[in-house]
Amino acid sequence: MSASSFSSLPPARKIIVAIDGPAGAGKSTVARHLARHFNLLNLETGAMYRAFALKALRADIPLQDSQHLEALAAETVIRLEPGEEENRVLLDGEDVTGLIRNQTVTDAASQVSVWPAIRAWLVRLQQQMGAEGGVVMEGRDIGTVVFPHAEVKIFLDAAPEVRGLRRYDQLGPKPAIQPEEVIRDLRARDERDRNRADSPLKPASDAVLLDSTHLTLDEVIAAAEAIVTAKLAQVHHGDGVGYAIPDGLPVAQEVVE
Repeated sequence: MSASSFSSLPPARKIIVAIDGPAGAGKSTVARHLARHFNLLNLETGAMYRAFALKALRADIPLQDSQHLEALAAETVIRLEPGEEENRVLLDGEDVTGLIRNQTVTDAASQVSVWPAIRAWLVRLQQQMGAEGGVVMEGRDIGTVVFPHAEVKIFLDAAPEVRGLRRYDQLGPKPAIQPEEVIRDLRARDERDRNRADSPLKPASDAVLLDSTHLTLDEVIAAAEAIVTAKLAQVHHGDGVGYAIPDGLPVAQEVVE
C-alpha cells in the first residue's frame, strides 16, 4: 500500500504521532505536513508554553517566581484550534497566534517550562486534547511523558549550528541580531531543555532518530512520511509488535538507551 493511499485514513484509527526534538529542528513544519498528509489533527504544544509565557510577561511576573506563575496558571485557559497553515492559539479567549512567535516570548517559554507544576498543568491539557488519538503532537517530551504509548515516535534533531542558521533565516531580511547570537541563544535553550529536572529533552527509548543536519526539508519530510506509513501498514495488517523502517533511509535509526 502506498503512502498516498493512507492520506484518506480517518483519525478514528486512533494513531498518535509524537515528534520531539530541540529548538530549531523543524518539528512544527514536519508535524504540519504529516497532519495534512495523513488526515490527522496537528497539536503544537510549544505554542501552549509560548501563550502562557506571553501572559506571564504581560502580567510582569518574574519568570523565576514559580509560586506566582502557578497562581497565574490556575486562572489561565489555553486552547488550540485547527487552522489552514497552523493552529489558532487562544489565550483566555484571545487569539494570540501572531503574538507568540517573537524571540522574547520564545525565550520566556523556555524559562517557564522548567517549573514542574507548569509542565504538569500543560501536560494534562495536552493529554486531554490528544486523548481520542488521530493526532500529530510535537514538543520536547511527547514520546517520553505526554504520550509514552504513542504508536509512532520521531526524535528530530540537527547540529546546533545548522538549527541556529535555519532559525536566523526565518527572521527575514536584515534581522536585528547576528547569526552567532541566535546560535548562542539556541545552545542556552538546549542546555535548559536537556538538563531540567522535570521531563528533560531526550529521545524515548523506542523513538526513531531523524537527524536533519545534512538533509533538505523535502528529504526530512519524505523520511518522516515513510516512518508513519510503515506504522500504518503495521496497524492495517494487525501486527502489534514494533514496525520496520523502510529501506533507503540511512538517516533514520532506532534509538537505543
